[in-house]
Amino acid sequence: MTPATAAGAPTGPAAPRRRKSVTGTRRTVAALFLLPALVLLGALVVYPIGYSVVRSFYDASGDGFAGFDNYKALFTDDGIRTALKNNIIWVVFAPAVATALGLVFAVLTERVRWGTAFKLVVFMPMAISMLAAGIIFRLVYDQDPDRGVANAVWVGVHDTFAQSSAFPKAHPGRDSPLRPDRGGFITSATVRTGEWVALPLVGVAPDQMPKSAKRAVQAEPEAGRITGTAWQDFTRGKGVGRLGAVDPSEFGYAGMRIEAVRDGRVVASTKAADDGTFTLPAEADGARLRLPAGNFKAPYNGVDWLGPTLVTPAIIGAYVWMWAGFAMVLIAAGLAGVPRELLEAARVDGANEWQMFRRVTVPLLAPVLAVVVVTLMINVLKIFDLVFIIAPGSSQDDANVLALELYRKGFSEGQPGIASAIAVFLLLLVVPVMLFNMRRLRREVRR
Repeated sequence: MTPATAAGAPTGPAAPRRRKSVTGTRRTVAALFLLPALVLLGALVVYPIGYSVVRSFYDASGDGFAGFDNYKALFTDDGIRTALKNNIIWVVFAPAVATALGLVFAVLTERVRWGTAFKLVVFMPMAISMLAAGIIFRLVYDQDPDRGVANAVWVGVHDTFAQSSAFPKAHPGRDSPLRPDRGGFITSATVRTGEWVALPLVGVAPDQMPKSAKRAVQAEPEAGRITGTAWQDFTRGKGVGRLGAVDPSEFGYAGMRIEAVRDGRVVASTKAADDGTFTLPAEADGARLRLPAGNFKAPYNGVDWLGPTLVTPAIIGAYVWMWAGFAMVLIAAGLAGVPRELLEAARVDGANEWQMFRRVTVPLLAPVLAVVVVTLMINVLKIFDLVFIIAPGSSQDDANVLALELYRKGFSEGQPGIASAIAVFLLLLVVPVMLFNMRRLRREVRR
């Protein structure tokens, strides 16, 4: 028997010793090192959140207790309801579109030699601040086709298939034989074959005339036909030129459409030549000549991208332009970890490219896609900069989102209680999504 046994010491296994830190650092020292960070976290995160929660229960003055009235306003105030509706649109569409484009870009760039350069170009907008991106797209969506790139392209495509009128401001002058008719103009008297018909107009600046326009010519009368001239009956200079007569310095309305109308029916039609002259057949005898409204249609000015209807989709487009590169980089990193043996096995089994993409690539990338979508959802819930900068004042109410409404209530309308309630509501919306993202990331780490 050993002395220890004789003294009555336990004979079982020795009690486990407390493990020392690998670095030898004690908990007290670790806490001291963490203290500055915890103080900053409390001052910059915990305190503002707590103060916002308390402030959300007070009225605009900050002295009277309002209870849940500020939270009731979240669902009764028209501006906040519009903002909430737009936030739902943002959460549903912006992450989905950005992730889908990122997936397509990541998959396609793997198959081209210049894929790295393409990824760099697509990712570059991430280096631009929201402020700069907002200014850029405010110009891109400008209504004037001479300034806005979007409308410049849109108008160019439109005019390729439906050319706009060159004479939107043309109209009859003094003592003109023409009078208004259905957006166009028509002669007061009927016309006869063998006559020369004058169709004088004014209102088009010389530098706005079509390039094909030539000096106007008085057409020669022809037996059995009606001839005439449509021209700009204006000559610069006081006392220069004759009213109702073709002068040497005046231009013809090249391409002007002329219709012969009898009993409300078009019996003949033609277009003016470059010098403004035109000829109609004998069927036009006894009819009146009409210049239809299409001659004076205003030039197509594109789409009102920042109007009440399209302002939210337009801003979402700017957001996707910025964040599709972010989605592409993360998905490309996930795609690099996909086992190539599975792809080769699918090819051997006879799967085409679409089947491989849908049944192999996308399921294997599901965890990465989920992380990207959730991260973008958190991001769009807080969207403010793009909406504030891109949406003009006339349609900012239609593009409103919760973060912008928070700013407006707190700083423009002097209602800090409601602004605090919106902030708390946004926090409650973001926290579950963040928790979901953190759980998914932990699962990935365990695997």
